[in-house]
Amino acid sequence: MTSPMLNVRAERRAALDADARFSILIPSWNNLPYLQLCVESLRKNSRFRNQIIVHLNQGADGSADWVRQQADLDWSHSDENIGVCYALNACRKLVATDYIVYMNDDMYVCPDWDAALWREIERIGHARFFLLATAIEWHPQSTCSIGRDYGRDVANFDEARLLRDYASLPFADWQGATWPPNVVHRDLWDLVGGYSTEFSPGMYSDPDFSMKLWQAGVRLFKGIAEARVYHFGSKSVARIVKNPGYYSFIGKWGMTSSTVTKLLLRRGDPFDGPLTEQRASLLLRLKNTLRRIETALRRNRY
Repeated sequence: MTSPMLNVRAERRAALDADARFSILIPSWNNLPYLQLCVESLRKNSRFRNQIIVHLNQGADGSADWVRQQADLDWSHSDENIGVCYALNACRKLVATDYIVYMNDDMYVCPDWDAALWREIERIGHARFFLLATAIEWHPQSTCSIGRDYGRDVANFDEARLLRDYASLPFADWQGATWPPNVVHRDLWDLVGGYSTEFSPGMYSDPDFSMKLWQAGVRLFKGIAEARVYHFGSKSVARIVKNPGYYSFIGKWGMTSSTVTKLLLRRGDPFDGPLTEQRASLLLRLKNTLRRIETALRRNRY
């Protein structure tokens, strides 16, 4: 079988602005209206003129033509949908700054989202961290999101009301960064090998990336309340054939993803400093043993 990465074409066209702080990676799969809104929000609501890199899976809906017409975008392209993991790793070859942001194409960034992240990076003073912006969602997918409905799709998006309200919505910094939009230093990205393609097209690749950072010694996994984006919610995920990521994760790490996010990362807890190692309870260890057995039986069956 031909590797998906052999069919990827990449092009860096835009000159890097001296003001750029981040290289923003956006995988997109035939999702033009959302991609256009996402890119437009980055242009008008970012404090810095960051590098924007789009990976187009197929691009058969006109998004390939649109991206080629945008002089300020770098891009990579595959004729087939190679999934999020391969797409992100393809974009990595075009990165020109020290800090990589992974962002979904169905996100709209609020004003100064990047300035809030940059202030936190400067305050930390080292590169051993994993930071996350805070999502505002019409249907909150976790306790790490702010629940407020400003539109469930591009057609009914109430941008004016969001821009009026976003900064006043109460929320505090939180523990347990995993999913996008997230920020990591490119040296850490390279150290852990980017996003693991065994999870392609992408289910459970987010907690896997966090676990790889944990294994590399990172203990600062912080959600930044002041850095805000509006998330329409899984506009591509609902269309794909999902990989069995739950069992792939257990087979790789010997524990469930919820063990990682709840026990190690304490995702959703109020932020109270770098994380420390936590010992699993006897009941949790038993659960993970049973899940490992279940995973092994599934492998033997197939």
